[in-house]
Amino acid sequence: MNATNHQKWLIISGRSGSGKTVCLRSLEDIGFYCIDNLPMTLFPSLLKKGHLTQNRIAVSLDARNLPGHDELHAILLQIKHGNLFEIIYFDADDNALLKRFSETRRKHPLSNAQTSLQEAIKEERTLLEPIANAATLFIDTSHLSEAQLRHLIRERVAVRSSETLSILFQSFGYKNGIPADADYVFDLRCLPNPYWQDSLRALTGQDQAVIAFLEGSDLVKKMYEEIIHFLDLWIPYYEKDKRSYLTINLGCTGGQHRSVYFAEKLMQYYQKKYPLVQVRHRDLTGVA
Repeated sequence: MNATNHQKWLIISGRSGSGKTVCLRSLEDIGFYCIDNLPMTLFPSLLKKGHLTQNRIAVSLDARNLPGHDELHAILLQIKHGNLFEIIYFDADDNALLKRFSETRRKHPLSNAQTSLQEAIKEERTLLEPIANAATLFIDTSHLSEAQLRHLIRERVAVRSSETLSILFQSFGYKNGIPADADYVFDLRCLPNPYWQDSLRALTGQDQAVIAFLEGSDLVKKMYEEIIHFLDLWIPYYEKDKRSYLTINLGCTGGQHRSVYFAEKLMQYYQKKYPLVQVRHRDLTGVA
């Protein structure tokens, strides 16, 4: 069974505290029919019957209702081969999840008298690993506020048609860690750094003075040309493979100057070639 061009059926999964509930509420607000915490053993009958009339459906799955490993693997293969559902997987680093549970005073669904919160968080990662590996899109929410996550879901997930490749250029700073949700990562730290210019330090890669500084470097021009050459070569293969999402990360030391400049410039170039291209600056308030 295949979805029509007007259907968008999503599986929403991920570790507790990573943003699944925010995602479902955001999708519901824009017209999705949402099913929360459906036991995965019901998916085979759901796929066989094919009687769902809603065009936009989101089904959430969590670690509490998973079948055994072999059955889970078989269901995931059926979902993949059926080409009906996209799997959107949310996660965050362990420290971010610990902080969120501590702040909200919520109980983790896998924690109990014998299992601490930290142990439950790690156990859940293991249980959900097959779903994470099968995901169409992986979203790392470690550095996202609820408002930023809602915006990302609306702009990246909700607007994509079933046949359109969504491309995201994301800047980041290595000092805050490499994003987990990356298909490609380009390291820009070898390029001239505007941070060491007193007049540019407080600016960003969106400011004209920083743009002029970087565009005056032959090394920057060569890096840009090489990245364009690489992506022009390989993006068509992602389209041919019917990939739904492509996330390209550009990193400098702090995510303020070089990575922001490259993400903006690449976004502008590829918006002329593809219908759904976006930019996000993860660490724009940091230093480069």
